[in-house]
Amino acid sequence: MSIPFPSEEWIVEWREQLNDNDEYAEKGQGWGVGFNGDFVFHIRADDRLPEDRYFFIALDDGTCTEAREIDSPDEVDAGFVYRGDYDDWVALNQGDIGPIDGMMSGVFDIEGDMQKVLQYSEAAVAMSETGQRIDTEYTY
Repeated sequence: MSIPFPSEEWIVEWREQLNDNDEYAEKGQGWGVGFNGDFVFHIRADDRLPEDRYFFIALDDGTCTEAREIDSPDEVDAGFVYRGDYDDWVALNQGDIGPIDGMMSGVFDIEGDMQKVLQYSEAAVAMSETGQRIDTEYTY
């Protein structure tokens, strides 16, 4: 059964699948150790999505300890914000653009230590590929 994106149900499924992903566990080792490795995923409204949506992702040493939808980034203390338009998130989830390529080309914006993200680029790819495996319904 398809899970709508963006939704609380989708991000919870993503967390479960990410924590079952051995590649992410390996590539994400060390992420968030000694620094705030938590993310806000900001899905910007565009022609399809009527309002901005946000996911909070808590990451620590190859494990996603929390993933939930939030109303505002101000609700959480995240070390990173990864931001893009809804259409671009759809392209990311469908494998049409990679998370690092999207960031480097300006399709996605990043707030936080870009060097850290680049250092863990293989973990970012594993995170993105996890989203691609979810049977997703794009309702917008």
